Amino acid sequence: MTESRACHDAFRTHIPDEVRQHLDAARTEMRKGLETFLPEAFFDHRDSARREMLLAWRGVLDTAIQHMDEKPSKA
Repeated sequence: MTESRACHDAFRTHIPDEVRQHLDAARTEMRKGLETFLPEAFFDHRDSARREMLLAWRGVLDTAIQHMDEKPSKA
């Protein structure tokens, strides 16, 4: 478990279940509200942009890993 996940889980124990349920319901309703006045093309574009950003980060990580593999080990 990552440190941020552990912190998130620790914080979660301080919030009553009823409050979390209301927050989840509010988030769901907000998303539905956005879908009613934004065109479907917006969501298609958002998904495409998100995919391109993930591909860019994949390239950054692949390059970093490649540079690490090319370095002679100091052990």
